[in-house]
Amino acid sequence: MLTPEQIETKLDRILLKVQKPGRYVGGELNSTIKDWDKVQTKVAFIFPDIYDIGVSNVGLKILYDQINQREDALAERAYAPWVDMEALMREHEIPMYTLESKRPLACFDLIGFTLPYETLYTNTLNILDLAGIPVRSADRDESHPIIIAGGHSATNPEPMHAFIDAFAIGEGEEVIHDIVNTIQKFKASPNYNRNELLLALAQIPGVYVPKFYEATYLEDGTVAHTLPITPNVPKVINKRIVAKLLPPPVKFIVPNIEIIHNRVSVEIMRGCTRGCRFCQAGMITRPVRERGVQEVVDAADAAIRSTGFEELALMSLSSSDYTYINELVDAISKRFEGRKLTVSLPSLRIESVSVDLMDKLKQHRSGGFTLAPEAASERMRRIINKFIPDEEIINTTRDIYSRGWTTIKLYFMIGHPSETIEDVQAIVDLSKLVIAEGRKVAGWKVKLNVGVSTFVPKPQTPFQWVSCDTRDNILEKQALLKRQLLKDKSIKLSWTKPEDTLLEAWLTRGDRRMAEVIYTAWKNGAKFDAWGDEVKIQTAWMPAFAEHGLDHAFYTHRQRRTDEVFPWEHITAAVRKNFLFQDFRQSLEGQIRVDCRLNCFACGILPTFANLRRENPGEGWKCPDVKSPATQIISNELSVVGD
Repeated sequence: MLTPEQIETKLDRILLKVQKPGRYVGGELNSTIKDWDKVQTKVAFIFPDIYDIGVSNVGLKILYDQINQREDALAERAYAPWVDMEALMREHEIPMYTLESKRPLACFDLIGFTLPYETLYTNTLNILDLAGIPVRSADRDESHPIIIAGGHSATNPEPMHAFIDAFAIGEGEEVIHDIVNTIQKFKASPNYNRNELLLALAQIPGVYVPKFYEATYLEDGTVAHTLPITPNVPKVINKRIVAKLLPPPVKFIVPNIEIIHNRVSVEIMRGCTRGCRFCQAGMITRPVRERGVQEVVDAADAAIRSTGFEELALMSLSSSDYTYINELVDAISKRFEGRKLTVSLPSLRIESVSVDLMDKLKQHRSGGFTLAPEAASERMRRIINKFIPDEEIINTTRDIYSRGWTTIKLYFMIGHPSETIEDVQAIVDLSKLVIAEGRKVAGWKVKLNVGVSTFVPKPQTPFQWVSCDTRDNILEKQALLKRQLLKDKSIKLSWTKPEDTLLEAWLTRGDRRMAEVIYTAWKNGAKFDAWGDEVKIQTAWMPAFAEHGLDHAFYTHRQRRTDEVFPWEHITAAVRKNFLFQDFRQSLEGQIRVDCRLNCFACGILPTFANLRRENPGEGWKCPDVKSPATQIISNELSVVGD
């Protein structure tokens, strides 16, 4: 295995031949370098996309911070090399290495991949291969690191079951310590046995080790069940949550190059109570937990001082719903008065209050104002449970233009369940109306950016039963939008290629058989699937489906049976399947479910985490308090699936 010095020498010969060498050298301000020989456990965290995107990932920052706070462990980072760097690494036999110490990934005890979206799967295989680590879990032995993965995609881990040793389901801040502690205990033994370690990991709440489970299928190709094949592992793996959000990291790594989000981001709350039926993040990050205003302001100040960044993002799924949003905006304005700082509040509701909030940040505001109606007809907004009257949208956008913003971004989706061509035409009509009203109050300088993505049904949501729109339908709808919106020079339209949508759709609801398709597609040259221009649908993916006798339409365009067992049935985000199904049925009737802060709908979170809620009463959570006496709960055995 190469030493760090040997890797450095080889890098010196190749770095001037690649785009952006700064991606590969490390040494950034606020990166943590520890004495390798003085710590017991070495962890490498990997974001399997390029440095420019991965450095700003909040989940990775939190875990990096958590592990490096320990005396007995270190955490380092790696990102996917771009194609030019990969070619040179293979040519010069440079293994995948971490930025901090330049040590090969194969030297580490634990490698953790963050998988926020499914199009990172082939990159994950590619990184393992570049590291000289067997791509398949079954081919690894005691000399290899333990490979774990987490992130939103882990709510359906089955397509990656063959490559990842263990998945962390849910939130990682506490479970990562349980995993490190278990690895330490086993690796300290002279008789270290990998299988015994994996069995111990499988007994940690929230950890799923696929090798101890087996899926069986019905004649129609759907899953019959996924059951343990080893005693002492849980039938159902319930997600982990933290009862109270830990102090946010403030020593953000300052990148060597210009990256996508060069900013400080502070999470003001986690979870969402809105219940939009298409939104996986809103369903799987329940319950809502909020940080105090003082904690947010102090963290933001400390992070800005330690980095010199000039942009602050106050992160959440729905900023307007943060209980103390007005106080927070006032406190931020006061603390940073006169300082050169842009403040963004993503995910604001479409209402005049949002405009008032942004107006308070006038001296710190950025160029545009973003709103996400998601659908343009009131009928469609009822179906997806994001109801806003048309009049409210027009009034809010008019208000934004009249207060001096010249650009508004509106986000829509096409391909929703039950969508008609009239619902797509409504996107055109609403966009034209918004810009016409804007011109009345602010003249011809106003601009409108319309982003139209295509809906992909996600696991653990009320729409997990519906089919994904077909390629022909998507193209027809996009053609209508282009034909009518691109005539106006003040309107900018962006859309998602159908191929990108279909790739995400078959990966997100795939079963274990998809693992072979992913492996073959990677062998056929698929990587950087999240980058539309690199997607090799015809040359890599379609031949992979054919080779394994699978039909991609089975995973994308098929309406699911109401009694279907899903591939992810043994993994739960603690929201009951029965609750999701009731919500799906309400969508068919265009019924709205109100914000669950106003009315608890017994989604399953409270029974699952009753003891945690009992120990953490009051304002921090937005679920009702639990009054009943404490009971002994075996968290992995809760009947939250299929009841």
